Amino acid sequence: MELVKPFVRLPFRFDVERLQLELAQFDNAIWMSHPNRIQGNSAIPLVSLNGDDNDDFSGEMISTPHLDRCEYIQQIMSHLDEVIARSRLMKLAAGAEVTPHVDFNYHWYHRVRIHIPIVTDPRVTFYCGDDQVNMREGECWIFDSWRLHKVVNDADFDRTHLVIDTAGSSRFWRLVERLAVDESRGYDGDFEQQVDYLSYQENKKVLIKTERFNVAPVMAPGELEAIANELITDVANNPDNNPALVLEYKGLLRDLAKDWREVYSLHGYRASGTELYRKLLNRTVANLRPNPRALVTSSNNVGINPIIMQRILRAALNAEHTSRFFD
Repeated sequence: MELVKPFVRLPFRFDVERLQLELAQFDNAIWMSHPNRIQGNSAIPLVSLNGDDNDDFSGEMISTPHLDRCEYIQQIMSHLDEVIARSRLMKLAAGAEVTPHVDFNYHWYHRVRIHIPIVTDPRVTFYCGDDQVNMREGECWIFDSWRLHKVVNDADFDRTHLVIDTAGSSRFWRLVERLAVDESRGYDGDFEQQVDYLSYQENKKVLIKTERFNVAPVMAPGELEAIANELITDVANNPDNNPALVLEYKGLLRDLAKDWREVYSLHGYRASGTELYRKLLNRTVANLRPNPRALVTSSNNVGINPIIMQRILRAALNAEHTSRFFD
């Protein structure tokens, strides 16, 4: 999700002592390694596909047994009053880092990640674009995952955050917009006066809204075309790109969008269209230039091929989810 600023602090504060108490329940054996085996990065799923221990993004998101043990974290998720996507406790070991990267897969096209530090230190630094912050315990932050970002833990103990993914309602994004444009709202003054502190309430039962339908069996033609057009505009705005190659990719994605709409108009989600959709996706893959950085985005200096693969081609067809869309 792209933001106006690299970081936006949200006006919430949470009970650090209670969060740390709930964190202390979990022994080391429960923590899952990073899916890419990045050293020092581990997590405990709290909301996940089918409520299991996994790293999947697509499908029905359900509270895990780990979240069932965390009464206050449930209250936080409910208090935010947003539909919750894949969420977890994330640990960064002492001396480790989250290596520099950009989040460009389909999940992040629509979603933003809320960070609530539970255990941290001034020596933990979050870098995003040209900015950096130290997120303090109990605060609430979001950041622009479309920009290059990394986290470095120079402390001598592990850093742990509660991270909650959401697409966000209009209420949420109006709040973010107001905070992002008002540069006067920092750590003190007006900002502190509007911070909403959530106290832990023992035995309080809450409702958590989690994603049920987060990926379609077939991407709607309008969405596919919109994503494609954004990418072409992005690479066209980079003066270092070859104009002829920009036109080539524009034609490639235009053809995919037009033919996708044709098949969708005939078959929609029906199984009769599955192989036709696959042929269009395979045709597009076959016509991508071998160099993944044949064209580079102007917004974040990322090669267009992997973005096309993750944001369009791998997200456009999910036939295995068809049955979930019909009673």
